[in-house]
Amino acid sequence: MSFSATTKNELSRIDPEKKCCKLAEIAGFIRICGTIKISGGGKLTVVLLTENPAVARHLKKLIKNYFGVHASLVIVKTAVLKKTHYYELVIDAENAEQILRETGILTVREGCNYISDGIYSGILRTKCCRRAYLRGVFLGAGTISDPEKAYHLEIVCNSEVLCNDVKKLINSFGLHAKSVKRKSSHVVYIKEAEQIIDFLNILGAHSHLLEFENIRIIKELRNKTNRINNCDSANLDKTINASLRQIQNIRLIEQTRGLTSLSDKLQEVARLRLENPESSLAELAEMMNPPIGKSGLNHRFKKIEEIAEKIRAAEKTTHNS
Repeated sequence: MSFSATTKNELSRIDPEKKCCKLAEIAGFIRICGTIKISGGGKLTVVLLTENPAVARHLKKLIKNYFGVHASLVIVKTAVLKKTHYYELVIDAENAEQILRETGILTVREGCNYISDGIYSGILRTKCCRRAYLRGVFLGAGTISDPEKAYHLEIVCNSEVLCNDVKKLINSFGLHAKSVKRKSSHVVYIKEAEQIIDFLNILGAHSHLLEFENIRIIKELRNKTNRINNCDSANLDKTINASLRQIQNIRLIEQTRGLTSLSDKLQEVARLRLENPESSLAELAEMMNPPIGKSGLNHRFKKIEEIAEKIRAAEKTTHNS
């Protein structure tokens, strides 16, 4: 089962204590994924569709507890190859209009019934109701990627107005959700790990919040370890390349002029390098008698390199002539 599905399973076990929060969660779910059907005589029917059986049972229970209405639950089978079942909650014409009005979806404008496409602000008077509404929205049309693979949470909306309202509602909690149009849909999304964790906390998915956080920490430690290893490898390569270049310079001087042609300080450095080809500058500096600083040792190797370059230049001139 996906991380998104198990998160919704956890949220489906939350039973809002306050009636206002029950209504807000129902309203969020209907607003984001409900379909209104008009039958003969202008009667309305509300159909709610979800892939998650726990979500379907949860909404059926909420609607029963708040409105005293029994929404019928039907399993809709899809094509055999898709191996997916949808769960359809149907609120009949006898009760649909009342529910749509109380959730702020069906309103009156200029004496006529009007179906809004945004969020009814009257249902979001308190912070707990805003949390409950977002929970209903996420249960209806939210997805969250497996944090092992990516950090991505999104909510798909069927209109730009609703998309902007959902984004505004999320950001009222201090988050920074963004939106984008994708084909005929409008998507609200969050990509930052810490923001997703905060969003899960708002919804009340505390178990999955901790799981997400643990995965994030492990990934960061793993990435940090890889960066350190890469850095160590790069430093090792740099040390080896520098040592090889220094040894080549020393050997050239030894073969052409002899190491005794160098000053006592440079002779000491040259012999230490030949005896310790794998040591770093810091390690060689400690071996000096008396020990010197890394910059002082590097300065002496530069002197040796200058002498070697002069020998190479002289050899090149002799060869060309």
